[in-house]
Amino acid sequence: MRAVVQRVSSARVLVDGRVTGEIGRGLLVLLGVAGDDTAADVAYTAAKVRELRVFEGAEGKPMDQSVAAVGGAILVVSQFTLYGDVRRGRRPSFDAAAAPADARELYEAFVRELRTAGLPISTGEFQAMMQVELVNDGPVTILVDSRKTF
Repeated sequence: MRAVVQRVSSARVLVDGRVTGEIGRGLLVLLGVAGDDTAADVAYTAAKVRELRVFEGAEGKPMDQSVAAVGGAILVVSQFTLYGDVRRGRRPSFDAAAAPADARELYEAFVRELRTAGLPISTGEFQAMMQVELVNDGPVTILVDSRKTF
């Protein structure tokens, strides 16, 4: 499971012109699910996102507080293209991405895992063509991979 995590001042997702998810200060998580991901990948990635210390802390100390500690929210958007492989040719191969039914199940499990921690969570719409708007704060962008390949 891969996540691109961006610290944001605000973010929202639109599908056909309607807002499906919106947050103020917090984290935008673009989430990709691999074909061989399991519940362990969900737990690892959700814990990493939940506990990332990327917000300013007391006395201006950078990268000191988690999203929960600062009262932030999380917007989760599914993005299978995180498993696009362009090592051969110019057209991405998505062979490593999970099939839609499996990806939906693990995506929803990831969202549930974050919600059980009491965090305010918004989402995009799975398998929809979405427009994602954000104000990246910093900018801060962190990559998380449950297989620890980067």
